[in-house]
Amino acid sequence: MDLAALKIFVAVVREGSVTGAAKRLHRVQSNVTTRIRQLEQDLGVALFIREGKRLHLAPEGQLLLDYADRLLALADEARAAMQDPRPRGVLRLGSMESTAAVRLPEPLNRYHQLYPDVTLELHIGNPQVLGSAILAGELDAALVAEPIADGPFDKVAVFEEEPVIVAAAGRSGRKDALPRTMIAFEPGCPHRARLENWFAQRGEMPERIIELGSYHAMLGCVAAGMGIALLPKSVLATFPDNMRLQVHKLPQGENRVDTVMIWRKGGGSPKILALQKVLSEGKPAGRGGRRKTQGV
Repeated sequence: MDLAALKIFVAVVREGSVTGAAKRLHRVQSNVTTRIRQLEQDLGVALFIREGKRLHLAPEGQLLLDYADRLLALADEARAAMQDPRPRGVLRLGSMESTAAVRLPEPLNRYHQLYPDVTLELHIGNPQVLGSAILAGELDAALVAEPIADGPFDKVAVFEEEPVIVAAAGRSGRKDALPRTMIAFEPGCPHRARLENWFAQRGEMPERIIELGSYHAMLGCVAAGMGIALLPKSVLATFPDNMRLQVHKLPQGENRVDTVMIWRKGGGSPKILALQKVLSEGKPAGRGGRRKTQGV
């Protein structure tokens, strides 16, 4: 069943004859007759009751007519949407948890106000998972931390983060005094990779790795003295007990990371480009309580 056949079927019903439908559609009568018979063969039912040259709509034809009207209307709507530059439809957006929790609430609210015809869906994951989902057609765009492969994606930097190491308050700032238990997300998280690299550059290895699924759980464990974690400094403003944390800055060259918006190369739709514009306007992160800050 194709839309052209449905259009011919509806024309025959509306005009009351093959002759009238052929004139309306600028087709020869034999073509209209052939297409109607092919549609009946495809569906396995007779759509018309034939009395000589007269056609009467069969019950099955009446049922199809309702679906045909809706399908053709949807096709017209889809065609109009393709030619409409306004953002519309569903935007499936991926994000790392830290970005979703701290950076996205305000701009996504603004985006919704500016583009009410777009329905937002938010999916959380690490950059590897989110990038694969874009290439599989499961997501339209995602916000991930660099580095990310350039080849398959178009991308634009939207936020700059300062990664920091956090430990329980009251500990010495000396590197040998920090716990050697690492609290992190599952493999694939860029912040976990940075903390592993931080250990490796100092000729050390974590004695234990505790994997958790949220930053607040990680910070709670850090505050309890169970280990250290590496995360964007902006996340600390969302933790209610941040006075129980001690922040350790990373050295120059390791203390900045871009969060980029990525989408499939060449696949920038109006809704993606509109989100890029909103995110690029930027907004400073909120401030948390004062914490003692040291270098490591």
